[in-house]
Amino acid sequence: MCDYPSLGEEDRDTYKAWFDAGANRYLLRHETASKNHYEKLHPKNMSFDHRMQCLKDLKEIGYQVGCGFMVGSPYQTSETLAMDLKFIETFKPDMCGIGPFISQKDTPFKDMTCGTLNQTLFLLSLIRLIQPNILLPATTALGTIDPQGREKGILAGANVVMPNLSPVSVRKKYALYDNKICTGEESAECKDCLSRRMDSIGYKIVTDRGDIKK
Repeated sequence: MCDYPSLGEEDRDTYKAWFDAGANRYLLRHETASKNHYEKLHPKNMSFDHRMQCLKDLKEIGYQVGCGFMVGSPYQTSETLAMDLKFIETFKPDMCGIGPFISQKDTPFKDMTCGTLNQTLFLLSLIRLIQPNILLPATTALGTIDPQGREKGILAGANVVMPNLSPVSVRKKYALYDNKICTGEESAECKDCLSRRMDSIGYKIVTDRGDIKK
């Protein structure tokens, strides 16, 4: 388990002010390393160049930076995935959050095919080889598409699991995708469930920041 604040795109001065106030980790998914692909996924008022500049600013300021993308996202190709892996190799993030794309009924991509378990596990393994010390989550999305998705993610090379700590009363206000698991469990229940699941494959949860020496 680890903590990575994720507050989206901001200007460099805002990131610096937060850093000076004590924040030192930040998760900002790059979504894709292809500008053409990015523009197919986002509205016109969002900029690929600005997203990449934000990641660069965060790293230059001194944050431990996390990035990531959805596996099987709309219009994703083998070429764009190769670009993602190359970006991870060169950017060297401290964390990389990848999980299968799952459609959401209120979005323009509601009828698109979801990402698969096998492709996500394969990419987790590749990222572990590319960046051996990276923090690599087995995501809730992975557990949503397969009853043992998070366990399989850990066995494929992931080393982080993240329980849902938000109050139950607000969880349905930020539906990232349909049929998300753990929306009705209290935080303690979610953590206990994850502990039992990790025990079943021979792992123990350590509640820690997860700082890894490079």
